[in-house]
Order: sequence, then C-alpha cells, then structure tokens
Amino acid sequence: MPKTKYIEIYQDLKSKIEQGEYEFQELLPSENMFIHTYQCSRNTLRRAISALVTDGYVQTMQGKGVRNIFQPTKQTSFTIGGIESFQESAIRNHQKPMTKVLCFTELITDDKIAKRTGFTPGSSLYYLQRLHYLDGKPLIINHNYFLKDIVTSLTPEIAEGSIYHYLENTLHILIVTSKRIMTVEKMTQIDEKYLELGDYNCLAVVSSQTYNNDGIMFEYTQSRHRPDYFCFQDNATRIYRTRK
Repeated sequence: MPKTKYIEIYQDLKSKIEQGEYEFQELLPSENMFIHTYQCSRNTLRRAISALVTDGYVQTMQGKGVRNIFQPTKQTSFTIGGIESFQESAIRNHQKPMTKVLCFTELITDDKIAKRTGFTPGSSLYYLQRLHYLDGKPLIINHNYFLKDIVTSLTPEIAEGSIYHYLENTLHILIVTSKRIMTVEKMTQIDEKYLELGDYNCLAVVSSQTYNNDGIMFEYTQSRHRPDYFCFQDNATRIYRTRK
C-alpha cells in the first residue's frame, strides 16, 4: 500500500520546521501556495496541517493563516501525541542514534504473554530486546513483540536500523494508532547490566500497543528509559463547551 499523500506532506513540512526553514512564530506560506507546491487537494493539505497541529508544531488562526510554534527541546524528548521511531526522534533532537540487538527470537503467545501484550494466545511473534544509544550513551531498552503475520521477514539486521522504516517502505504497512501507558518501575537485572543507572534504581517505562490501518495490533513494546534522560512532550488544547 503506498504512503498516503497527506502523510508525505506532513513529514516534509515537519522536517522543514525542525530544520529551521520556518522561524519560530513565523507564518507558513498560504494554503494556495502549498496546494501548488504539493500538487494536492485542499482537504489533503488541511489533513496534513491538522496532524502538525495535533503534534504541537503549528497553530491555525482563522483568517490569518498557520503559525509555526515549534521549539526544539534541549533534553532527550519523545512525543506522546504522535507515533515516532527511535531514529526519527534522535534526528529531531539532533542526536546520533545507535541500536544494538541483545536478543532476537521467535515464540508462540502463551497465556502469560497474551495477558501482558494483548496478542491472542497461539499467535506467532518475533521477540526482541534492543539497547538504544543516543550520542554514545545507553539510554533505552526496548522489549518488542511483533506479529509475524503482519511484520514478515524481520531480521536482526533490520532491527539494528529502523524497524518502522522497514514496515512503511518495504512492507508498505500504514501505522495508524498507538495506545500507551506510562509507569515508573523498579530496575531489572537487564536494566542494571546495560543502562549505567548509577544511583538510580527505577526507570520510566512506556508500554504501547500499535495498530495498522486495518485495526490489527501488530506490535507491543515496552520501552524502559534511563530516568535522567527521560522526557516526553505533548501538545494539549483546551476544549470549550457551550454552557446551557
């Protein structure tokens, strides 16, 4: 399945904003100019802009246009509202990413794994442990479960790069929704061995279930973050309700 046009526009504008092509607080070019540039419909462009609004990059102003409100964060930061790969986050934060695969195996979902992940018992899965580095520092351990029926032919070599790049550009999977839970948990032996925790004995943990455009959950991931480099950012808007 080819990538949806609005996603291509969203990613291009997002990249330009992050790279400083539009200054903070600057108005973006007009709708008509973007429609001409991207050769798209008005609805397609507005869908891309809406995604940028949701992710906190721009703000629309009726009758005035679209203003850039993006400011890069100084600390390692991941997005809550959007779905972003480790490498995409590193690039956005101007950091050098590296991934080391600690474990790569295949398994069948039993009742215990089903309860933890949400996959149906009997499902065939890839299970990975991956250690993520930013600028040479080991900061995150990911425990990944991928549904083999959807994420076909996964290899350790692909896992050391960007799995999402493989999903979207080789398998042409449209990644749509991710449900996340954030907790603070005690460190495990694996955490202590690989993350250089020092005096810390707990981690920030993000557990996520991710779905494709058919509504099928193809991934469960538990990301265990070193707390001194953990920062998630979100963009919130106030909902005004009409009083009766």
